[in-house]
Amino acid sequence: MGRRIAIIQGHPDGSAARFCHALAAAYEGSARTAGHEIRRIEVAAMDIAPLRSRTQWEDDGPSSEVARAQETIEWAEHLVIFYPLWLGSMPALLKAFFEQVFRPGFAVDRDRSELAWHKRLGGRSARIVITMGMPVLIYRFYFLSHSLKTLERNILGFCGIKPVRASLIGLVDAPDPGGRNGWLQKMTRLGYKGV
Repeated sequence: MGRRIAIIQGHPDGSAARFCHALAAAYEGSARTAGHEIRRIEVAAMDIAPLRSRTQWEDDGPSSEVARAQETIEWAEHLVIFYPLWLGSMPALLKAFFEQVFRPGFAVDRDRSELAWHKRLGGRSARIVITMGMPVLIYRFYFLSHSLKTLERNILGFCGIKPVRASLIGLVDAPDPGGRNGWLQKMTRLGYKGV
């Protein structure tokens, strides 16, 4: 029996020419072949505004687009998040998406008497796929995987999503079609397994 998988395409450019889209398509195609159920969230197609205050995050209700994304995430057993590294972090549109979607009442609840947050998205796992122009070793050891750790610990972990695995793809702009083909094959294998 297959898994319920939500693919979150976090590249802010909806053009199919972007490598993140090819990676997601490779993953999705083999996952469907293996019998997994797939739903997609295309962040580039959404009208997402960044939050400007804690009050907005805690008290404002989600837009209909954000509510649909929440329904997809709630339905899923596994999330696969694709995005390019921009200025050392996730693109601003994807960050705004997480701010809007992972809010109290959906991702966490706050018990004001205990001053504690309760995780509401436990029982789900995730894979983060990040593309970047630099070598992965520089990202890992010089930049300490900052964007990955932020998403892994401060967003997904904060909501109870674990384990979180990562696939980091460096030098995507290098003239190396064999390298890209290797990563597409890896996404195909991961999609088939549903991990």
